[in-house]
Amino acid sequence: MADPWRILDRLIGAVVAAARWLALPLVVLLFLQWPLRDLVRLYSREANDLGQVAFALFVAVSVTAATRARTHLAADLLARRYSARTRRHLARIGAAIGLLPWAVFILVISKTTVVSSVQHLEAFQDSGNPGYFLIKLALWLMAVLVIAQAVVDVFSPSKAGDA
Repeated sequence: MADPWRILDRLIGAVVAAARWLALPLVVLLFLQWPLRDLVRLYSREANDLGQVAFALFVAVSVTAATRARTHLAADLLARRYSARTRRHLARIGAAIGLLPWAVFILVISKTTVVSSVQHLEAFQDSGNPGYFLIKLALWLMAVLVIAQAVVDVFSPSKAGDA
């Protein structure tokens, strides 16, 4: 049977890789707002609303992408002097006592807001367009990805030279 940590790691990697493509529609939608509003005089609010959803999803995944790239919350100035083994242990401790509790807290504290928004399929307040609930779901996506990555970082077996 395949290593469950490796499977979870690959799944997270696939989500991160897929989310990269959100940058393109985000840029296009942000660009189109001006001509749609001033020249066409139609659909600028829709472009804005879709852009907000794309941005929320992009940012939700980017937190985990930065962690996977070891660029998120890295104290590199001091840590580069430590051995690879020490850095790995510090990363595990940080994930266990920092990221996991924080992400679980986010899930718990936002439950009422997110569940209510999804149940009512909350729309954007200014435009009435559907989909605002997706922005609130992006919060949970971020928390779930942070939890999954922290679990992989804490519980995956050490590399041969790390032990």
